[in-house]
Amino acid sequence: MSNTIGDAAGIVWNYLDKNGPSSVNKVTTETGINKNDVQRAIGWLSKEDKLSIEMIGRAETLSLK
Repeated sequence: MSNTIGDAAGIVWNYLDKNGPSSVNKVTTETGINKNDVQRAIGWLSKEDKLSIEMIGRAETLSLK
């Protein structure tokens, strides 16, 4: 399971690095990772202090630190 989460975290990090700040829904849709794994990846990246999470309107927006 941790390999799957680590892989998802890498995909999310690369997506944000290439595309800049994005909503959680956009990351989920455009990466093809299921919602649960995206949420786990967010936790992983947050724990490693590599991710900023900001509410913009009603959307959670992710960006790299």
